[in-house]
Order: sequence, then structure tokens, then C-alpha cells
Amino acid sequence: MNKKQKKNLIRIIISAILMVALFFVPAKGLLKFFLYMLPYLIVGYDILIKAFKGIKNLQPLDECLLMVIATVGAIALALIGSGDYTEAVAVMLFYQIGEWFQSYAVGKSRKNISDLMDIRPDYANLKVYESDEPENESEKFSIDKVDPDDVEIGSVIIVKPGEKVPIDGVVIKGESSINTVALTGESKPRQVKENDEVLSGFININGVLEIKTTKEFDESTASKILELVEDASSRKSKSEDFISKFARVYTPVVVVLALILAFVTPLVLFILSKDVSMFDWIYRALTFLVISCPCALVISIPLSFFAGIGSASSKGVLIKGSNYLEALSKVDTMVFDKTGTLTRGVFEVSAIHPNTIAEKELLHLAAHVERYSSHPIAMSLKLAYENEDDGCEVTDVNEISGKGIIARVKEKKVYVGNEKLMKDIGVSFDKCGKCKHHIGTTIHVAIEKNGKPEYEGHIVISDVIKEDTKETISSLRKNGIKNIVILTGDEKRIGEAVAKEIGADKVYAELLPQDKVRIFEDILEGKNRDMDRDSDIDRDKDLNDSNNNRRNINNSKLNGLVAFVGDGINDAPVLTRADVGIAMGAMGSDAAIEAADVVLMDDNPSSILKAIKISKKTLRIVYENIYFAIGIKVLCLILGAFGIADMWLAIFADVGVMILAVLNAIRAL
Repeated sequence: MNKKQKKNLIRIIISAILMVALFFVPAKGLLKFFLYMLPYLIVGYDILIKAFKGIKNLQPLDECLLMVIATVGAIALALIGSGDYTEAVAVMLFYQIGEWFQSYAVGKSRKNISDLMDIRPDYANLKVYESDEPENESEKFSIDKVDPDDVEIGSVIIVKPGEKVPIDGVVIKGESSINTVALTGESKPRQVKENDEVLSGFININGVLEIKTTKEFDESTASKILELVEDASSRKSKSEDFISKFARVYTPVVVVLALILAFVTPLVLFILSKDVSMFDWIYRALTFLVISCPCALVISIPLSFFAGIGSASSKGVLIKGSNYLEALSKVDTMVFDKTGTLTRGVFEVSAIHPNTIAEKELLHLAAHVERYSSHPIAMSLKLAYENEDDGCEVTDVNEISGKGIIARVKEKKVYVGNEKLMKDIGVSFDKCGKCKHHIGTTIHVAIEKNGKPEYEGHIVISDVIKEDTKETISSLRKNGIKNIVILTGDEKRIGEAVAKEIGADKVYAELLPQDKVRIFEDILEGKNRDMDRDSDIDRDKDLNDSNNNRRNINNSKLNGLVAFVGDGINDAPVLTRADVGIAMGAMGSDAAIEAADVVLMDDNPSSILKAIKISKKTLRIVYENIYFAIGIKVLCLILGAFGIADMWLAIFADVGVMILAVLNAIRAL
């Protein structure tokens, strides 16, 4: 409870005590009026100020004005009629109780989220040597506790057991277990040693680590994530926009209806020679105003989305705004990039089939040509050939996207790539008929001899489907996902084998990066066109900057949306075109956080299911609050208009409904 909440609670308690005490004070006339004004002003002075400021700024029609009109009107009726000021004070008192309760609930939910996302450290232990250029590590140094903002790239920081890693970097000394719960949502210790990358927000468990920083504090993972979560509130959902527009129209309408109820209705009845009590009709109108206050909707709907986004954040799922949370709940088609998303993306050499040279020489050539590539397949070749730094010179490296690499090894021109590359250079190749590799990728190798490329054999590299992929796909179907599509650059037989094993509906194989964009656009438009390697796709079509191609969510048609799940880096053009772009395993990747609408901090497919479930639960709560609040208020408004509901029922219809709606909204956490 913050200072403002404590202050308001004290005001409420004092006002309530005074109101109860006045029941036993036999005062009459103006004395009674002034006595009751004391608790009224104590509890309601800020509402009066807000209402008058709204009138002054020509923006008067809000819930504060409704409360002021209702309570001042009730006071006026008591002054000239019944002399009972209790209802007027009670309306303001219970309205403030409701406001305090929602303030406390919002504050508590924000604190819960802040605690769960408490990954930004307050300090960094900077290692400072006595000389500016130390000759060796044994030179004397001191450890200064500094603001993380003051740590430059390339500095050395010390992280002791129990401390958070303040800035992204690489371990240069020490070993330890680290807890990644703040970023991934899973409290699983992970061992780190020299040369391992660590991210800000990780918690060091046991050993002392020396870390060389690779980013500035503001660019570190923790800062990026917190910035993303804080900015999420600025992206409103369709439901929030509806409530905002509804409130702007609703408030003036109910004020006009209250005026009609107070003055026009009794006038009509008088003309019709009916018995009329102006006092009763004005009382009905004031009751009508109290009931009509839209607080339950205005407060609970944004709170539901905020709680949903916070709940997702605590589980390692970052959603960039309530518009994307709402859209995610409407997705019925999910398109996956295969490698690194459905499969581990950790390739291993499973077979080597040379033609005229030795197996070791074939692997040697492939590994050296691929040594400068960051592709997962290249990494597996380099790992398989352990003697990478054997002094063999590699020059004229030319990487051809979606096909392979051409380079010179020992002055020999070597071609390493897939079937497309072999076709381009006019070489006949072996389709690996020697053995059955169901989900293996074949890497072909050719060497230029006498000015002409000659085929030298191929290497089979296998990927492994992630353990929870199949179960996740099955669960996604149970949660409303009707279509599962796979996009892959692998051979058709590999893509089909993976699709069959996990239960996907459709697979598009042998795709270049630009092919994936075009195929995905076809899926978005509902064409679902089949694709093979002989497709007439314009492979030379230039792609515009991905940030300029973001497909905005169509708020007018939120059924049947399409989500794309990729690694967030190589798939950025597709991510930005999707109704909902989901980047998996994006921990530490600025590109992924920038490109995607939903960021999964780990690489487990089950995290997608978490995001879907949270989005659907949040939307269910939002609709429950909308139907409940509007239903109760409409019923009570009718009762109030016919004089059946009194001011006390009006207080329940306003404050009670608001409290119940807020409690329901917090369930999204």
C-alpha cells in the first residue's frame, strides 16, 4: 500500500466513523447540514475538484461529474425536504471505497508483475585496475560498486553468488550455476563457464563470475524486456478501444436521460392530469445517475489485459500489447518455420558418402567452406571436423542464400550446398540412395577440375524433433488451432516426414527466404497454394525493409487470424507480415524482440501453448466483465427509472459491480 492509498483509506475511515456517529446526534436544520458536510467533504473533496476541473477544461462528462451531480442533488433534496443527508454521504463514501479498492488491486497486480519482472539490477561490481593498461591479471585492482548505466562495453564486472547479472556479456573467468527464471519463467539451473554468454537478469547461484560486457546497460536484454513490457500498455485492444468510445458516448447520454427523467417525465404527467411529485422524480433521476457510472467497465477491461500481459511475462512470454493478446486468442492457423522451432536445430553428421576421395577429405572440404557461415548446418560440419584450424587457406567465399557456399580451398574451387546449387552449376548428383535418412539434410560437394565442377559426394546431416513438439501440436488443436502449416528450406521428403511425425496439416518444402514470404502471403489471403521446387515464384523479388511491411491487425475481422512462429532473426520478413508474429528462443536477440509481436524467451514449443491459453483466458474474463457490468446496470437503471430501486441499490450497482469486476480481472494474473 503506497502513501496515497494509505491517505485515502484514512479519509474513508474517518468519514465512515463520522457518518455513523451522526446517527446519534439530535441535530436539525442548518446545523445538521453543516455536520453532514464534514464527512462528505473529507471523503469527496478530490472528486469535487476533478469534476470542476473537467468543467473548466470543457471535458466535464465523466464519472466524477456523475457522482457530484448525484450527491449534490441528494443534498439539495435533503436540505429542502426530508433532512436525511445520509444517502448523499453514503454515495460518495462507497464510491471512494470502490475507487480505493480498484487502486489497491491495480497496485497489487503491478507489484506482482514488477516482482516477477524484477530483473533490472541496482548496481554492478566493476573491476578497476590501478593502471589504465594492466599488463597481466595479477596486477592490483579494486571492485567498485557503480550504476550499471556507467559501465562501458568491454568492461569487466564481478557477479557474486546471489547477485543478478547486470549487463549482457561473456564469462572470462569462473564457473557457476545460473538461474534463468526471470527471463524464461522456468527455474532451472544452468551451468556456465569461460566463453559462455550470459544475459542481464540471470541470477548467479554459487560461483564467482568475471564477465566482459558486450552491450551497454540500456541495450542489455533485461532493459529491452522491461521496455517492451512497459510499452505494452500503449497498444490498445479492440475491446479497450470499444470501452473508451462507449464511455465517451454513454456518459452524456445518461446525463440527458436523467434530465428527462427528472423534469420532462413529471411535466408530461402533469399535462395528463396525473398526480406528480417533483421530489420523487428528481430522486429517481439522481439514483439513475449513480447506477449509470461506467467505472466497472472503464477500470476492469484495461486491468484484465494488463494482468494477462503480466501473467504471460512471468512465464517467459512477452506480448507487446493488448491488441496482440486479443489477436492471439483469435488465431486458428499457425505457420511454423521448421528448423529451430519444431526441431532442435542442432544438426549432427549422420553419414558421409564420398565418390572418389576419402571420407575425411570430403568432410574437410565441406567444413572449411562452411567455416564462415552462421547457419546451423555449417556449425554441425565444423563440429564434426574437429581440426578446423589446420592452416588450410580458404578464400573467395561466396554464400548464396538458400543454396550453399562457393569458396576456394587450397586454390581449389569447391561448391558445398543443396540440390539447387548442384543444378545451377550443372552437376549430376547422388540423391543418397545408399541409405534411408528420413529427416536428414543432404549436403552435396563438388570440386572444380580442369575448369569444370565435378561431383565428389555428399554428407547427410540430421536434425532432431524437440521432445514436446508433438504434444504441443496436439494441445494446440484442442485449444482452437485448426490448421498447422510448416515452411522449410529442406527437401520435400524431410519436410513431409517431420509433418507426418508431429501431425501437421500441410508442409511447403525447398523454399528460399523470399519463397517463404510469398507462400505466407498466399496463406494470409486464403489461397493455400501448393509449392514445390519448380514453382513460378519470382525468386528475385526484392523484399522491402521488414519494419515497413508489418501487417497491421485488422480489428474489423478478428476471426481466423494467422500466426507465424520462427526464430525471429532469419524469419523477420515473415514475422512482420503475420497477424501475430511469434519469435521463439529469442532470449538475448534484439532482432527477434524488434521483429515479433510475441516473444518466447525459451525455445520450447510448449511456450506457444502457454501464450494461447493466457490470451483465451484473458479474453474470457474481459467478456465476462462486459456482459456482467452492462447486464446488472441495465437492470438497475430500469428499476431506478420506475422508482423501484433506491439510492442504496444504486450504490451496489455502482461500487459492488466495480469491485466484482476488478476481482474477476485480477484472475488473469
